[in-house]
Amino acid sequence: MNQENQPLRYGWTTGACATAAAKAAYLAIHNGFFLDCVEITLPQGKKVSFSLFKKEFVTADCAIASVIKDAGDDPDVTHGAEIWVQVKRLDVGQGIVFKAGKGVGTITKPGLPLAVGEPAINPVPRQMIIQALSEVVENCDVEITIGVINGEAIALKTMNPRLGILGGLSILGTTGIVVPFSCAAWIASIHRGIDVARAAGLDHLIASTGNVSEVAAQKIYNLPESALIEMGDFAGGVLKYIKTHPVKKLTLAGGVAKMTKLAQGHLDLHSKRSSVDLELLAEWVAQLGASKEMVEQVRNVNTTAEVFSLCQGRIALGDFVAQKALEIARQMLGPVLIEIEILLFDRQGQLHGQIG
Repeated sequence: MNQENQPLRYGWTTGACATAAAKAAYLAIHNGFFLDCVEITLPQGKKVSFSLFKKEFVTADCAIASVIKDAGDDPDVTHGAEIWVQVKRLDVGQGIVFKAGKGVGTITKPGLPLAVGEPAINPVPRQMIIQALSEVVENCDVEITIGVINGEAIALKTMNPRLGILGGLSILGTTGIVVPFSCAAWIASIHRGIDVARAAGLDHLIASTGNVSEVAAQKIYNLPESALIEMGDFAGGVLKYIKTHPVKKLTLAGGVAKMTKLAQGHLDLHSKRSSVDLELLAEWVAQLGASKEMVEQVRNVNTTAEVFSLCQGRIALGDFVAQKALEIARQMLGPVLIEIEILLFDRQGQLHGQIG
């Protein structure tokens, strides 16, 4: 089998890594020595083993262990990060207490699954850790501090700051497994962004495909940062979640190519998973009254941007595409009463189409 045909390698979430490190540190203070690797049980029942990177006794009742995160073949910004956990015994009856160490963020905005002021250690990883420790001793009383080396810097490459998770990364994962290119983490961040905006009482959100369209839309509306949703290619992910978590108004802002894909019925706008039908685009140009010569020119161009450049000042292609995109969005939302607006921008942030 050549390399291109080999299956993509799965990886482990930060939650799974933290669980392994927590169990290793707890076993160490329970047994008086560290193991070289530790086995944990994932939420679906699968047992997996992790090698330890760091092992250290602070005192007889306090130990630190760390695991290097392996995200498999997923392009995860946390791949290779060192997840460390300190476990310290507490007096009987105090239960399990979670704290954010250096590199793990703290919740500062309502709307997330955790209360404001809590360490950004999500509910499923917390439960995984509790389960892992209960496999050692049924009822334990410990303080668990989770950190990530360089987590503050890595977090700047995520949506955490916009979500109000400050000071570092989140400890995430619902299955413990990272599926390569599943984009589950991005879609989850979109959902959390909408949750945070709704909790803040914001009734108008801008979901953009990229930085250029977000900046351009912000010049029109100047909304609070919490109202800005980085949807990337996941227009469908935004619309499906908004359908059950509605706001008064949603602006979908994007480049001409991605919004043309939406207009043609694609909900995943990634270049590998959808493409613009230039023949259909030529038919639309013809419907708008373009000459046969112009329609033929459209059929022979290579990119959507060229089509819009060709039509600029001659026919209102941008508004037509925006209307088609609006129709797709309304189909997705069904009877839910939400005001939808579509904005199309070129790569320089110039508005080419608007409706809603």
